[in-house]
Amino acid sequence: MGKRRHSKGLSDSTIQEHDRYLQRHILWLLMVRVILFTLLIAITAFLESMGHNIVLPPQSVTLAFLAIVFIYSIGSVALLQNKTRHIRRFGLIQLLSDTLFAALLVYGTGCSQSIFTSVFIFPVISGGLILYRIGGLIPAAAATIMYGIILSCEYLHILPPFYAQSTYSSVQSSLTLTNIFAVYGVTFFTAALLSGMLAGKLRSTEEKLSRTSLQVDRLHRFYKQIFDDISTGIVTVDEKNCITSYNSAAEKITGFPAEEIMNRPFTDFFAPGMLIEKTENRHVVDLKKKDGSMIRVGYSLARLNVPAESSSDASICTNCKVITMKDISQIEKMEQQVRDAEKMAAIGELSAAIAHDFRNPLAAISGSAQLMTMDQANQKVPDGTTRNLIDIILRESNRMAKTINDFLQFACPSTITPEWFALGRMVAETVNQLVGSNGYVQECRIVMDIPDHLDCWADRQQLQTILLHLLENSCVASSQTIQPILIKAEEKKQQAQNIIAIKIIDQGPGIDEKIQDKIFLPFFSTRENSSGLGLAIVKQLLQHHEGWISFLKQENAGCVVEICLPLPPS
Repeated sequence: MGKRRHSKGLSDSTIQEHDRYLQRHILWLLMVRVILFTLLIAITAFLESMGHNIVLPPQSVTLAFLAIVFIYSIGSVALLQNKTRHIRRFGLIQLLSDTLFAALLVYGTGCSQSIFTSVFIFPVISGGLILYRIGGLIPAAAATIMYGIILSCEYLHILPPFYAQSTYSSVQSSLTLTNIFAVYGVTFFTAALLSGMLAGKLRSTEEKLSRTSLQVDRLHRFYKQIFDDISTGIVTVDEKNCITSYNSAAEKITGFPAEEIMNRPFTDFFAPGMLIEKTENRHVVDLKKKDGSMIRVGYSLARLNVPAESSSDASICTNCKVITMKDISQIEKMEQQVRDAEKMAAIGELSAAIAHDFRNPLAAISGSAQLMTMDQANQKVPDGTTRNLIDIILRESNRMAKTINDFLQFACPSTITPEWFALGRMVAETVNQLVGSNGYVQECRIVMDIPDHLDCWADRQQLQTILLHLLENSCVASSQTIQPILIKAEEKKQQAQNIIAIKIIDQGPGIDEKIQDKIFLPFFSTRENSSGLGLAIVKQLLQHHEGWISFLKQENAGCVVEICLPLPPS
């Protein structure tokens, strides 16, 4: 038996588990045998005492039969406790014994007229359920053979002596006995087949359930391992905002152990604002650890659709949330160090650029002053020469002042103070300021297409600075054309957010695609008399406004610059 099992690929642990399963069920079979036969005989004796015509052996025979059943069952239980091999054979012997006990009971209580004939079904069904199909067919065959012997004894009048003292009358017709035998024989085998099929289905279902449970258990352990080993802190809360799960990473980040924080309100340990859904992609909060120290934590919040544990139905908890968090203190320090290093590098480049930009104006100013001194000393000053030298000094001084202003604005940007203002009026003031302060753009024609009712939310002075730099570039680029520069503005919605979009359109040569990635770098310029800080300042100021700038393509030559500024929620 063991070799046959091993040949099917069953492991020792599986065989042992199966044997324990059979042992438990055979033990139950022995207990049911004792109880069944005792109850049946007791009920029959009670009915006979009440005057019913029931064939029953004398009391001594009945008690002897019960004693045999009891002693045999107790001995079988004792043998079963010490039996470790051939459990199936032992169980089959017990089923055949039950069939024999049923045959004796039927033979002693009326043969074909016995009310206990159905007891033959007990070992047949039990065998099918415990030992599957073969365990039901063997007791069915044994029950059929024994019942046939009983009917043959009845037909041949080989009956117990106490039958003569009862109202029993044997069946004389062989056809009737054959009919009874056929009916019960078919019933026994049908019960065996059905019980075997049912047992097979149950066994298959149990095996599938066992495999599924094993897979679920492995999957649960796998997910739990991921949950515990992941470096991101994970906290889940129910509809009452009480903490329902809390992984090891969250313990390390916050310093609070799981046993101290589980099933308690989230707000007892964390900021209430962490449970509020926000539109920003990145959430940062100052978190107080258990030891009292403060750390910077980046976190995200999402809804968690899970079955509601407190509900009797299968409703979904729509208010459950999952919060993921990560200690970003060191990351922010590193980011600040990178920003500082970039700023120092920019300052170094800026210093070199300023030195280069200052050298030429200073040389022009110095040379003009020397010429004026020499001309005055020699008193040989041609008409208009002094005026030209003064113009050079003023122009180069203005150039130096502008370079210094751009440098200060880029190196030390001021904080923004947003306010509502009429965009059209501000743009008109900016255009007037540009034309009045730069002689070389006075001939530039600028046309505005801005609705009168359009208001903007921004720092007015910084937005003027942005437009001054962009319009100056457009004027220089359009110096060889007669087409005007067009300024358009509108309010529109982008990604569920209202924004103000301002477009500056010129008909200049446009921006070469090869340098579009470099135009926002500090000190990069294609003009000889430019510091290269204009577009760098524009991008920096827009970032402070959480806005952005983009260059749009158009079919004809020229350049379309669009700046977008978000509006506050209404």
